[in-house]
This record gives sequence, structure tokens and C-alpha cells, in this order.
Amino acid sequence: MLFNSLQFLVFFPVVTTLYFILPHRWRWLLLLVASCLFYMAFIPAYILVLFAVILVDYIAGIHIEKSIGPRRKQYLIMSILANVGCLVFFKYSNFAIGNINSLAGFLHWNYSLPLLKIILPVGLSFHTFQAMSYTIEVYRGKHPAERHLGIYALYVMFFPQLVAGPIERPGHLIPQFREEHRFNYARVASGLQLMFWGFFKKLAVADRLAEIVDGMYGNPTQGAGAALFVITIFFAVQIYCDFSGYVDIARGAARVMGFDLSENFNRPYSAKSITEFWRRWHITLYQWFRDYIYIPLGGNQKGVARTTLNILIVFTLTGLWHGAKWTFVVWGLIHGFYLIFELITKRARERLASYFNLPLLKQAYAAGQTILTFLAVSFSWIFFRADSLTDAKIIIGKISADLARLGNLEFINFTFSFFIYYFISIGIMVVGEHIRYSRLGRALLAKAPAWVTWPVYYAVIAWFLWFGYFGKKSFIYFQF
Repeated sequence: MLFNSLQFLVFFPVVTTLYFILPHRWRWLLLLVASCLFYMAFIPAYILVLFAVILVDYIAGIHIEKSIGPRRKQYLIMSILANVGCLVFFKYSNFAIGNINSLAGFLHWNYSLPLLKIILPVGLSFHTFQAMSYTIEVYRGKHPAERHLGIYALYVMFFPQLVAGPIERPGHLIPQFREEHRFNYARVASGLQLMFWGFFKKLAVADRLAEIVDGMYGNPTQGAGAALFVITIFFAVQIYCDFSGYVDIARGAARVMGFDLSENFNRPYSAKSITEFWRRWHITLYQWFRDYIYIPLGGNQKGVARTTLNILIVFTLTGLWHGAKWTFVVWGLIHGFYLIFELITKRARERLASYFNLPLLKQAYAAGQTILTFLAVSFSWIFFRADSLTDAKIIIGKISADLARLGNLEFINFTFSFFIYYFISIGIMVVGEHIRYSRLGRALLAKAPAWVTWPVYYAVIAWFLWFGYFGKKSFIYFQF
């Protein structure tokens, strides 16, 4: 079920109303049934796959806690293999078969394997990683095994964040299912406001930008280099608004009912380095790879060479996590090489920064860092968005050859005034995000009189209703 659908417009108020009407002891069951219905709105049969993995991890968690010695690790491995095996089968089987067939063709072997007729279950990568968090945390002794099968199933399936995160740790989410949440007007209003802001970013920014981004990336040979550069910047905005918009809707919906989901974004395009970018972008995924892959591999504690290898392993896996395509692998490796470059140039950059002692120079240097980081991230998005490595090569080649002709925007079939609408929506989003995440912005908003704030609210709502795209367009991260 899409958040931006009429189904959800009916589903969410009904579930929320029943949630506050029912006695506390039955609320977990309501949420579990609602989550099942939410997931089954996509491909109903795949809920059986989800149930199977839930049951394996539930049993494994109990046995990990009860066992001692090597058997604890055996149960953990069993759980991880079940989760990873499910993910590999549905997400990477055809990718592997396709590459084997390509290799066979290259070697002139008269042999090919048939592709499997399977569809990737929506949100598989997200709930797989969340399930693995549980058994790993139980193994490490950081969270007790959950004895209530329904509560554990709800931890994996909680409908606001089931499909695209954030990826929750058991210690943060499971205890909240046992808390009694009473109706609180201020909290409900805050949750609905956050949901509206998520819908604004999705419908008035991301989906509108998708109209021109999809057209250009779908046929890159027809666009000028300068136009492709602008469209790539637009995609950077689109994917942020699409994904963070989903998370805002998820967090807002959960907040209405009294639940707190983890923050997954913190103005990532304000980062002054790629390292900082990954601490602000898809925060829960970054923390998952850091805690469960990077640090167990040795992190940065075993010398520069080992740190470099660990970074490359983590970001290769990060790329593969996003999709079974070489474009995603290259995207991940690009970020890995960015981080390695920052690692080996750290001292030189610190010395350079020390020359900018005057406040104005410091601000200019910081602004330059932010711009360079944004451009570096935007370059990597080319591989993330391109349909193939060949398309990515064409786009990069055209941008490199034609970057000086930034005014060449003839490919856009809209009037100039309509094109300006995109920048107005982006401007509203940028200002709104700054107010939301800036302490000064929040303070000024709190002190502003109603005669100032309410006309602004009404203007944003009017713009959203007029310019928003209200078709049924899926979220980008649903495919992962």
C-alpha cells in the first residue's frame, strides 16, 4: 500500500481510531493485522515469506539466549543464513544468472541458464536488515530474546516503516509496543504536520522532478551535456525528497499513535565531507553497516591498508544492498573511494583549513566544502539513476564535454514560467528543512506571531494542492 494512495487515506485514520478505542492489551494485535493488510496490498502471497523468516528469527533469538558456548553462534549463523539466503534468492539470483550467461557468451560457450520468474518482495532489504539486527543484538547480550511472537512479528512488520525504514534496533522499538499510548492532541498534531511535510516533499517536489528526470535519463543520447548536468542536480533533490519524504510520513504516522521512530536524515546536502554526508544520509543504514560489518572487520584500528579494505568491503555491500545491478556497485565503490581519499588527505586538509583563520574566510571555506561535497555526491547519483553503465558513461561524457554551456536547456518542453515552479517548490523545501533542523530556525518559528505563521502555512498548503502530483507514483526506495 502506497502512502500516496486513496487506500492509505482511508486505512490510516481507521487504524488510528481503532488503536485509541481498543484496550491497551489488544492494540498489538490490531497493529499486526493492520501491518499484514498493509503489506498484502502489494503481493499478498509474499507475506508467507515474511512469516517464515520471522518464525526462524524468533526461534533463533530464544535459543541464542538460552544456549552457551559455540551453540549460541550456531543459532546466530542459522538466523543470518535464513535472512541473507532469502535476500540473495529474491534479489540477486537473476543478477548472478545474467552475469553467468554474459560470461558464457563472452567465452563463446553455447550455454545459458534461464532466468527465474520471481518478483522482488517490496521492502525486502529493509525488513531483512531489521530482523538481523534483532538476532545480533540478542547474541551480543544487548537485548533480551522476545518471547511474545506477536510483538516480535510486529517489530519486523510495523506498517509505517515496514517497506522503506528507518531500520530500527530492537532496543528502541520493541519496548514501545508494550507502552500504553494515550491520545495526546499536541503529539497527534505534531505527527500530522510531519506527515504533511513528507507528502509535500514527495508530491510537490520529488514526483514533479521525476517528470523531467525520468524523461532525460530514459534517453540520455538526446540531451545536451549542460542539460544533463542540471537534471542530475534535480535527481539529487528528487531522491532526497522522495526518500526523506517517505521517512517523514512514516515517522509522523507512528508519532500520531505514540511511537518514536529513528531520524534517518539530517540535511545531508549541508555536509562538508563525504564522511559527514553518510552520518546525515540514511542514518540507520549507515549505523547498521558500521556496527555489524565495519567495526567487526576491524574498523580503523588496524592500520591504513586494512581500513581502506574495510571501507571498500562495506561500500561494495552498500551498493549491492541497494540493487542487483553493476551501476549500484559502482555507486557504492565511488563513495568508498571518496572516503579513502578523505582518509589519506586528512592531515593535508586540516593544514589547509588552518590558513583560513578570519571568520569570513572560514565561512567561505566551509561553503566551498559543502558545494564540493554536494557535487561529488551528485556525480555518484549518475550511476545510481542510470539504467546501465553505458548510459552512465554517455551522461558523464556529455556533461564533461558541454559543461560550459549551462544555459542550453532547450530539451525541456515546458514554458519558462512552469520551469520556475520547480525552483519555487525546491525553495520551499530548502527553507522548511532549514527551519526544521536549525535550532535558530525553530526558535524564530516558535516566537513568530500567528498573523505571520498562519498565512505562510496556508500559502504552502495552497501551493501543495495546486502544484503537487497526485498520481499513484511509487517511492524510489520501495524497489530495495
